[in-house]
Amino acid sequence: MSAEQDRWIGRGEALGRLGVKAQTLYAYVSRGRIAARPDPDDPRRSLYAARDIARLSGQGDAGDDAPRAAARSAAGRGEAELYSSVSVVAGDRLLYRGLDATQLAETATFEDAARVLWRARAANPFSGLRPRVGGTPGGSARSRLYAALARRAEEEPVPASGDAEALRTECARVLDEAVDAVAGPGPRLFLHQRLARAWKIPEREAHLVRRALVLAADPGFDAAVLAARAAAAGGACPAAAALAGVAVVAASGPVAEMTRAAGWIVAVRRQAHDAARRAREAGDLAGFGDPDWPGGDPRAAALLAAADLPPDLARALREGEAAAGGPPGFALALAIVARRLELPREGAADLLMIGRLAGLLAHALDQTIDGSPIRARLRYVGPEPGAH
Repeated sequence: MSAEQDRWIGRGEALGRLGVKAQTLYAYVSRGRIAARPDPDDPRRSLYAARDIARLSGQGDAGDDAPRAAARSAAGRGEAELYSSVSVVAGDRLLYRGLDATQLAETATFEDAARVLWRARAANPFSGLRPRVGGTPGGSARSRLYAALARRAEEEPVPASGDAEALRTECARVLDEAVDAVAGPGPRLFLHQRLARAWKIPEREAHLVRRALVLAADPGFDAAVLAARAAAAGGACPAAAALAGVAVVAASGPVAEMTRAAGWIVAVRRQAHDAARRAREAGDLAGFGDPDWPGGDPRAAALLAAADLPPDLARALREGEAAAGGPPGFALALAIVARRLELPREGAADLLMIGRLAGLLAHALDQTIDGSPIRARLRYVGPEPGAH
């Protein structure tokens, strides 16, 4: 890397090199495509990594068109290197171990998708699982999810080293108990059916929960994946590694986008005039366009195509897409479907975190079984020694 690419540049220079608007630059930063830090001379301004600008403008390393693990956060800024066989973005498709995620979501149950991600096609780790006696403490679905993962981590503190089948069975137990913690006790149905039953979703519409979970399972490489793999590499059991990743998901950009998108969805449904335009002008129109998917996120398209949206939600999508100039992203698609199914206020985020749990467990398995080292570097950018 040249000294030029190793420096930090201002917003104007970054916009000039990229040839994009400020909104796109900020989207690149929020998704981890470009590293940013405060300007030491003016903390109100930001500086941007020239190396990331060079890469995105076509002046960086070659091979950007090759299949890649999508870099969607600070974890993807080139400061960590991992080897994974879980998922990859190839062109305009997301593949789970070589299978198209959108095609898989057409018919696969959440358990089926988990088995694909865990390389458990020859055996069913979910067979023979028994329901846990007793409820899981916690008021919200998220707190009960955390509690279930923490409990499994305490009960199974050490992974079965080298025993892939035992690890997969433990992952199935973790996912099963996590869904039960969110959905509550009930018949031993498929995982998506348990959630649909808890949310009082008609059986004919439960397929939307199933599709959402399968499509949410693994988006590629992000900070949550790095957290889960780092925990597994340090010796954590699957539940503990997944808990580390889920905690990051809860604070991620997609969850924040869902929260912002919910406001204008409600406004459009209430027949507010120009709600999408006003939301965009105020900087609150979230969820449209994604630099990682220039042609649109296929997961969002697949989920929305199956949703049979009522006129008011369909209008919300049309107005938002026209105002933003980009197609809906997956976070917005989850928010729309959550409103379509009349889920609780945090229902979209709950769907995302439960879906991601299957993928995070897959990364914990991949890390524990294959043992690929995590290459990471901490680059100090603080005050010079003796500066104070």
